[in-house]
Amino acid sequence: MLFTLGAAIVALACVLASGRRLAWAVAPIALEPRMLLEALSGDRADALFRALTATVASDGGMAWERDLLGAFDESDERQRDALVNEQLLELEGRLARFSRVPRVCASIATSAGLLFGSLALLQGLGNAEADASENQVALSSALGAVAVGIAATAFCVAVHVRTGRLAAQRRAAIDDLVARLQRLRSERPA
Repeated sequence: MLFTLGAAIVALACVLASGRRLAWAVAPIALEPRMLLEALSGDRADALFRALTATVASDGGMAWERDLLGAFDESDERQRDALVNEQLLELEGRLARFSRVPRVCASIATSAGLLFGSLALLQGLGNAEADASENQVALSSALGAVAVGIAATAFCVAVHVRTGRLAAQRRAAIDDLVARLQRLRSERPA
């Protein structure tokens, strides 16, 4: 049973690390970009933009949003484009944060499950004087360790696939939002 516990500890660590990656992929920024885009598409977009800028400026948890909206206040077009691109690069870094972790964790969980399962078999079946019940316990422990490793691997692979899709969706949403903000900026006087 000790080997099954060891596999479970490694599996839990892998699941937690993959879960953290999933959380970062779901919400790389504080505000939902599609909702912002929808709100800024109406006829009161300019007033909403000013209200959003004021709200974001007072919230310390929305630094990326504050910097992006602040970039659109820049009067020099080249400077504004540079600041917007800087924020898009920052977002790309946020979206890529821990991107390889679920894939690596899947490999670690599988390897740990197989390692602990093999160790359980070696310990249990290596004893020549062991009776059938002791061999059964060793086999049960080995299978438990492998099963826990495979279960953690399945979770990590699912997270890896899902976060790839989420990151692509977030990129597209942010690109649409930035395009809308650029149109709003071009409609405002300098």
